[in-house]
Amino acid sequence: MKAKTPKRGDRSDTSIARYDAKRDFKRTPEPTAKRSATNSRSLRFVIQLHDASRLHYDFRLEAAGVLKSWAVPKGPSLDPAAKRLAMRVEDHPLAYRDFEGVIPKGNYGAGEVIVWDRGTYRPQTDVRPEKSIDDGEIKFTLRGKKLRGNFALVKMRARDGVENAWLLIKERDDFVDKRWRATAHAESVKSGRTLDDIRRAKKVATWVSNRSSTEG
Repeated sequence: MKAKTPKRGDRSDTSIARYDAKRDFKRTPEPTAKRSATNSRSLRFVIQLHDASRLHYDFRLEAAGVLKSWAVPKGPSLDPAAKRLAMRVEDHPLAYRDFEGVIPKGNYGAGEVIVWDRGTYRPQTDVRPEKSIDDGEIKFTLRGKKLRGNFALVKMRARDGVENAWLLIKERDDFVDKRWRATAHAESVKSGRTLDDIRRAKKVATWVSNRSSTEG
């Protein structure tokens, strides 16, 4: 699908405009791009397990009225020694934190999505989170259903023309667990469903919708 060109007057220099330009909202159930008011006393985070061209975890932090977002191929870890690659992607609207379901085939990011974890987070400094992200490092404390404790996102030095590579790192605290694996916790914290559940439901819905009115 060819990306839409932002209209004149759009904030095309912002990442939230890039989110909008990549999607055709007549063909995908995802929410449209929109900046929202942010309550700095209760910043939210969400991690969505997304089976697109490759399975990955979308890690999102609320900041400046949007969800600052990274794709983490191997998912988060509770082991400080396991530094996870996190590729920075376009900002997403805050409404995206509740999105769970199917992005239809032929659309950007097509595949199944579940809300794998969510909750609130607290920056470890008084610097605005968007400023820390712009500066290339943010440290924060998560209060989620699956993930808790201190983490850091650190931008890596540009290499071979790649400028959006970061590391997601678990910091040492009481929540360290070197035996914990993200893959052992496959269910959605929103619905209790897994990606397989959504795939099965999608197949049933497709089969029913394709039946003729004369079929019993």
